[in-house]
Amino acid sequence: MQRFDISTAQAAVDFRTYLSLTQTPPVYDATEKTYFSSGCHRALSDVGPDQVFDLLSDETTSLGASIPLPNRMMDSAVIAQLHRAMRGEQDIKITYTSMSSGLSEPQWISPVQFHFDGEAIHLRAWSYKHKAYRDYLPIRMLKQNDVATRVRSSPLPFDLDWHSFVRLWIRPRSNLSDEQVRVVRLEFGFQESAHITVETRKALAFYVIRRWRLNEAQARLELEKIEEVEG
Repeated sequence: MQRFDISTAQAAVDFRTYLSLTQTPPVYDATEKTYFSSGCHRALSDVGPDQVFDLLSDETTSLGASIPLPNRMMDSAVIAQLHRAMRGEQDIKITYTSMSSGLSEPQWISPVQFHFDGEAIHLRAWSYKHKAYRDYLPIRMLKQNDVATRVRSSPLPFDLDWHSFVRLWIRPRSNLSDEQVRVVRLEFGFQESAHITVETRKALAFYVIRRWRLNEAQARLELEKIEEVEG
């Protein structure tokens, strides 16, 4: 009642609703005159660590500090130009800085889709320079007041990787000890399964691998296989 600022009647209704939904009901302690979760308690829905602590009102058990995430910036004017070209099915001429070559070169692209990898916004576009679909970070595009656009001369090729889906089979790293595997399985919620499976667009599998750090030598998880998802 204090935490959510609700009445006694509303709290009673909410608690009865919870009891009707949970498969691991709390146990009533007559001495303390309150309910406590049992050792086999299971939440009704998945929550992250920060959400768990957000429910606690006791300052001694709340998170004392957290590391801020990087603030990945974008220029709204650049996004607006890309969006207008996308909506109008036009090509747009950008000057893009490559982090692999270090070069900033003008090139024509045809933007088709924005997507988010959990940290940064990416633009998926057809690259006339590379004759393939590529992902671009808008922040690496030079801001231009008068950006050149043109009508697409022909329909774009079908983006097979975007419209195809894959399943990633993830397991604890094979060189871990049995005890390390046990705690890794608990940490990442493997439950009874030997693997965690993640489904995503084929074009985005790279971001899943990077976000889960599956390509790092000291990672606790590794990618066993990627398989195509039918249909």
